[in-house]
Amino acid sequence: MIPLFILMGNFVARAGLAHATIVACAGFGAICGSSIATAATMGKVAFPSMSRLGYSNALSMGVIAAGGTLGIMIPPSAIMVIYRIITETNIGKLFAAGVVPGLLSALLMMAGIAWITWRDPRHAPAGERSSWPQRWQALRGIWGVLLLVVVVLGGIYGGIFTATEGAGFGAAGAFLFALARRRLTWAVLYQVLVESARTTAMLFTLLIAATLFANFVNFTSMPNDLKNLITTSGLSPTMIVVAMMLIYVVLGTVMEELTMVLLTIPLFFPIVTALGFDPVWFGVLIVMVVQIGLISPPVGMNMFVLNALLPGVGLGAIYRGCWPFVPVLVLMLGLLIAVPQLSLWLPGLMK
Repeated sequence: MIPLFILMGNFVARAGLAHATIVACAGFGAICGSSIATAATMGKVAFPSMSRLGYSNALSMGVIAAGGTLGIMIPPSAIMVIYRIITETNIGKLFAAGVVPGLLSALLMMAGIAWITWRDPRHAPAGERSSWPQRWQALRGIWGVLLLVVVVLGGIYGGIFTATEGAGFGAAGAFLFALARRRLTWAVLYQVLVESARTTAMLFTLLIAATLFANFVNFTSMPNDLKNLITTSGLSPTMIVVAMMLIYVVLGTVMEELTMVLLTIPLFFPIVTALGFDPVWFGVLIVMVVQIGLISPPVGMNMFVLNALLPGVGLGAIYRGCWPFVPVLVLMLGLLIAVPQLSLWLPGLMK
């Protein structure tokens, strides 16, 4: 399933589909499932246009890096698939649970952009308005992407096929779409397959190591000891989850996010389920803290990807651009903890 979703995202990226806003990042995330791939693609496409229109480097980098994090919340999501493998949570419900938080995160980011530009209009000078015919013309090229998203996610949510079958269908559809647009040469096909194999090998190596670590942790009875310690601490169940999220946010500033999640889920997941919380809800919280970590200095992966992709911008400008979006995502995390139905409402409608 993971290799097929990765393959699907790489095929679509080569199809030449480009989006240059937060909404575009959300849309690309719906076919990619990877934050890093979303940020890299948007960096190639959006930054030149934003720079040409006079946007500051800090705002441009912040928007692209923060928008890129939507790639792992809006399904399909590679992090959710990994969480499902470790915890055996229903993948269809996990995907459904990410839709509303992903859209709300995008709206909060857009509100954050409005606040930044209101405080300092120099970050984003006003540009020329496009006519409605020009806007509709720009939308004509994305009909295939929308169709692919509706078919793949609609089939998974509707129970027509499993997540693995949906990933296979999506990869095949993305391949045909790239082929129809005449962007898929033999050289590009080879590059897509090599990138997909390399990413898959990296993920499964981490998964194997995490499984070994989880078995070792269970053998030492550490989860039960930790659960007993926490349950006798006098904290309410919600405060325990809040404490876990704070630990994740701090770890995300100094540790690579995927490794952090793989090492901590075996410790925290048994505690969460013992406290009676929904594993689907906890999975969405995990994805949200990974989003925060991806743009949190000094080791946010999205920032380093953009720095490698656009070395002329400078890491300092990227840091300055990302900082305002960290509180936005922290606010979203707080909303998800306070109102679990934001993530559980849509899965509750599934059969």
